[in-house]
This record gives sequence, structure tokens and C-alpha cells, in this order.
Amino acid sequence: MSVIRFAGGRSVRFRPRALAAGTGCAVLALVLAVFALGSGDYPIGPADVVRSLVGDGDPAHDFIVNELRLPRVVTALLVGAALALAGALFQSLVRNPLGSPDVLGFTQGAAVGALAVVVAGGSSLALATGAVAGGLATGAVIYLLAWRQGVHGQRLVLIGIGMAAILTGVNGYLLTRGQLMDAARAVLWLTGSLDGRGWKDVLPLLVVMAVLVPVVLLGCSRPLRMMEMGDDAAGGLGIPVERLRLVLLAAAVLLASFAAAAAGPVNFVALTAPQLAKRLTKSPGPNLLASMATGAALLVGADLIGQQAFSGHQLPVGVVTGVLGGGYLVWLLAAERRAGRI
Repeated sequence: MSVIRFAGGRSVRFRPRALAAGTGCAVLALVLAVFALGSGDYPIGPADVVRSLVGDGDPAHDFIVNELRLPRVVTALLVGAALALAGALFQSLVRNPLGSPDVLGFTQGAAVGALAVVVAGGSSLALATGAVAGGLATGAVIYLLAWRQGVHGQRLVLIGIGMAAILTGVNGYLLTRGQLMDAARAVLWLTGSLDGRGWKDVLPLLVVMAVLVPVVLLGCSRPLRMMEMGDDAAGGLGIPVERLRLVLLAAAVLLASFAAAAAGPVNFVALTAPQLAKRLTKSPGPNLLASMATGAALLVGADLIGQQAFSGHQLPVGVVTGVLGGGYLVWLLAAERRAGRI
């Protein structure tokens, strides 16, 4: 661990490998974003994409890059970072690598809210609002059911998995109640898609992240590392454990809900990105910044694969993350079994 000391006695501690890994993932996300901005029916070279981004490009390229493609890529970056941060918070709080919004039922709750709006014939804006409301309501129910003189990680995981199963059934029922065209639109949203995303889709998530990310990183990162030592040890060091857990769970649920509102319930990014970041940094603790950079790179890369994998046909990004994340989950379970932890 390295230490940078400032005037006045203040110091900042960091791990060089963790810093290098996080920076590398952030750079990879930006490089993939440039290639994503240049891909499509009208290909544009990376150099021309950069010129358009800095305002020195051809007018036709400027329109395609900045007006048509940039909202989709920015949505991918923000949704990936938000889901990864939510997953890192959940996994740290429950001290379980399987703790993520899509496993614990929070994204299914967001889907229930969105599908209820679809059945009622609501607009796209109402659908996003329903997704946020459904995610928050699910988070409140799971927290209350898991409460018993505090919230224990294992109890939260078990109740969350049970809620996920129940809400999946509710989603299936709601799909059967909708009109055919509405149900088809809902199925595409449930898969997780970035197609047709505009600035109106990404702006609410951007506002929420602008508020929550500094709160989590600056105000809660150090206490969160102490909580990983156990509730008793953290309480002995003066950490208000239950209050902090409630704040961080609320932040994670908000991030996951607004991400689902922007792009649908994209699976496995929240599960995979924090674990990949931990393996890249080889550093203890939640690795929040590295997880965000890894999640952004994962989702932009998955969207790029979905656009380029099959000529003339685009795959929703949720299909790609489902295939890649499902394979990673099988590998993770096998590794945990070999280590004797399950």
C-alpha cells in the first residue's frame, strides 16, 4: 500500500495494483465506447469519432455520433457502472459473492412495476417510473422481512431469492394480461435493451448517480470496509452498523432501479463486475471504483458484441450479458465448491 501525504498532515492511501486495474478498466470502457460510436450501418473510424466528440468533425459524422449514437453509449456506460456499484454494495453488505440485485429479487421487482404500467397502457415515461417504484417497494419489503434485531446477510439473501421466485411468477402473469403489442414491447424491455435510447432515458440515472456516487464513495467507503470485518467489530470501532446498512441498501436499490428504468433489467452485470474487479485488483474490500469501471466496460462491450455478432441482426444487450454472465456464474459456483465454501 502506498501513501500520499499532503500539507496539514492529511494523507491518502492507495494500492498501486488496484489503481492500475481500475484505471485500465476505465480506459478500456472509453476505448470500447469509441468503437461502439463508430459501429453501425454507417461505419465511422475511431479517429473521426474522436474528432466529432471534440467538435472538429464532419457535419454528417457529428450528427450520427452525437445525436444518434452517443445517447445509447452513454446509457450503456452509466447503466453498467450503476449496476456494478449496486452489486458491489450488496456483495459487501451480505458478505456473499452471489449477492446482486438480479439474484435477490430487486430487478424482478422493478420489472413488476414496469409490467403493471404496460398492462395499464402507460407510456414509456410511466414505464420507467413504474420500474423505479417497483424496485423501491421490493427493497422495502425484503428489508422488513429480513429484519430481526438487525438485518443478517444470509437471511437477506434467502428472503431475496424467495422474493425473486415469487416476482418472476407475477411477471409471467402480467405478461399474459397485456395486449399483444404491449406484451411484445414488455418482453424486449425485460430482456434488457439499449436500442433507441435517448437523452431522456439516461438523464434520471445521471442525476441519481451524481448524488449517490459521491455519498457512497466519499462518505461510506471506509465504514463499509470495516463492516466487512463483521458487525461486532465494526460496532466496536464506532460504526453505526444498522443505520449504515440501511443507507447503503437504499443507495444500491436506487441505483439498480434507475438502471433498470433506463435499459431494462440487464442481468449478471451486477453479479459479475465486482467479482472481476476483485480478481483484477487482488485487493480486499469492496473495490467500488474498480467495480464501476469494470461494469461500464462490460456493458459497452456486450452491446458492441450484440451489434456485431450477427450480420444484419442486433441482439439485445441483455442476451449477451445473460450468456456471458451465466457462464461466469457456473464457473464461480464450481470455484466456490472446490474451495469448500459451498
